[in-house]
Amino acid sequence: MSEKRAAGDHVHATMRIILVCATGVLQFGLSLPPLLAQEYRHRWLAVTAFVALACVTAVCCGWVLRRRPLPVTLVVAGTAVVLAAAFCATAAIAPDRRFQAPDWSLGLVGWHLLLLLLDRVRLLITVLTTHLVTSLGLFLSAGVPDRAALGAAGAAAFGAVDVQLAVVVITRVLHRQSREATAVAEEQDRLVTRVLAAQQWEQGQRDLFAGQLGSTLPLLAGLADGELDPRDSDTRRRCALAATQLRRLFAENDEVPDPLVHEVTACVDAAERRGVDVSFAISGSVVPVPSQVRHELTGPVVTALSAARSRARVSVLRTDEEVRIAVVADACADVVTASTGRVEVECGVYGEYLRLEARWRKRQS
Repeated sequence: MSEKRAAGDHVHATMRIILVCATGVLQFGLSLPPLLAQEYRHRWLAVTAFVALACVTAVCCGWVLRRRPLPVTLVVAGTAVVLAAAFCATAAIAPDRRFQAPDWSLGLVGWHLLLLLLDRVRLLITVLTTHLVTSLGLFLSAGVPDRAALGAAGAAAFGAVDVQLAVVVITRVLHRQSREATAVAEEQDRLVTRVLAAQQWEQGQRDLFAGQLGSTLPLLAGLADGELDPRDSDTRRRCALAATQLRRLFAENDEVPDPLVHEVTACVDAAERRGVDVSFAISGSVVPVPSQVRHELTGPVVTALSAARSRARVSVLRTDEEVRIAVVADACADVVTASTGRVEVECGVYGEYLRLEARWRKRQS
């Protein structure tokens, strides 16, 4: 939203620079000669109005040339000054000369109002209407004009505002197109970000699979070449470890409500397929755990279950402060896993049983 607003501000800032230049040219190029050449009932009033309008343009330049939005106080004060100057300039002219060449403020004032109220279209239309109604009231105050004079006044009024209204329409169109272009660019950026994230995730999965297969392929090659004996207990343990790791790896890519329990269940299922009697207990509600932390938490489960001979017990405990996974199995005593930076692992041997526990504290994540 902020980028769309910035795009709209850019359009208004650019158009105001154009309006400052146009207003200056129109005031000093087209309005100054009638001011100097025509006779006025109150010349000082006309000159004061001319100077006031020039001052409004000069003050606005301080913000416009820096491409900054006009302050509200400047807009309010400038609009009041412009309307007052328009009234004074019109009042200084003889009634029968209004809406004619001496009435230089009729069209010029609209450009000043456009400069001040470009980004406030409804207010601009209201103020322009007020200006025209006031000018028409002063025109009619001298008496009811004939049809020719009334037609000439209408043509002059239309000619004074039609270009200004066209500028408003053009600005609105450019503003809308700029916002649409910004929205399209934002959507393209989001798509590019998603594509890059998907590519990174895919590369990460490839690396992960490659790492798992890298430890599995030598085992498969050894079995195929006859270098490893399938009846050997160490070979069977290595096969069980590889199978459990692959089952967990496949489970990591599933979209499930409870990924941690789903991955542990995959490890339990792999052990049960080997004939291990596994009891599985879960305590606590679902806790969001980052994928890398889940991988480190389930590492001891993979190690212990792959080494279990016939029996194992797996328990998952989750609280608001930490997540624990404990495994007790009748496994060989030389199974050791190390702690990582985020997950603490404890290992102990109790008679014929091996106990592994992985703990993750949230405040350390």
